[in-house]
Amino acid sequence: MKSIGIIGARGHTGAELIRLIAAHPGLRLAFVSSRELEGQRVADSVAGHAADLRYVSLDAAATAQRDVDAVVLALPNGKAAPYVAAIDAAAPSRVIVDLSADYRFDRHWYYGLPELTRTRYAGQRRISNPGCYATAMQLALAPLVGDLAAPPACFGVSGYSGAGTTPSDKNDVDKLRDNLMPYALTGHVHEREVSEQLGLPVEFMPHVAPHFRGITLTANLWLQQPMTREAIRERYARRYAGEALIRLVDDAPWVSRIACRHHCEIGGFALAPGGKRVVVVATLDNLLKGAATQALQNLNLALGFDELAGVPLTDGESV
Repeated sequence: MKSIGIIGARGHTGAELIRLIAAHPGLRLAFVSSRELEGQRVADSVAGHAADLRYVSLDAAATAQRDVDAVVLALPNGKAAPYVAAIDAAAPSRVIVDLSADYRFDRHWYYGLPELTRTRYAGQRRISNPGCYATAMQLALAPLVGDLAAPPACFGVSGYSGAGTTPSDKNDVDKLRDNLMPYALTGHVHEREVSEQLGLPVEFMPHVAPHFRGITLTANLWLQQPMTREAIRERYARRYAGEALIRLVDDAPWVSRIACRHHCEIGGFALAPGGKRVVVVATLDNLLKGAATQALQNLNLALGFDELAGVPLTDGESV
């Protein structure tokens, strides 16, 4: 058994990760920290967690992390550095998986989008988990990156769980009712993240919708040379052959069908007359494949388990 600690687990993603680790055959949840929930039973706030584990303070977590195999940082952006510094000083060989954007641009960290980057993993102990939108964008774009004639334009819509638990307009149910809320229409951190990872400029326009979870990402792509729809779909099929958490569909996927599922669906492949413009749609659950499931894939990789160990591939089944 490998022991895991989670620092900053009050949010939606933290709850999903607690459930996944608790059900994993080779992982043991050693501690979970939350300033707001300190002293409370984890089972009282995370449905499906049966063990009598209680949230500890962040200070207590700093001490407890000395005795675990891996630490997951589930903190807001800009808050990870002190914990990384403490772990670097005490146990540089300990695995860290950071869910924030703090180290996604740091070349000393492994960027953990397994379907695209696992061949670059060489035992790194510092792992940056990709952003939810960034995961959907990269999976939607990667098979055609070398064929693009212009920056891809990506229109994204997320459920309001992506805005976290701190109150804001973007997770205010009353303001979102019958609404679609655009924000950060240029320069979003995930726009910069994808541009960095794919090595080309990407245009991204995010929106928040009234549903709780799930991302729809619609990518408008201009190609250098005309292609047929069949050739485009075959390109995606070859790129993602054998990937259990990527499923290709003929029609544009629906976000309602991806909620609470661990895979990404890619489809649509709508081709305009002339064969040089194609529209691809990707959907995923922002809390799972966009965050917690991907973190579990990265933990598995770093700790020597099968990459999909503990990941439910269909209802009621897991590797």
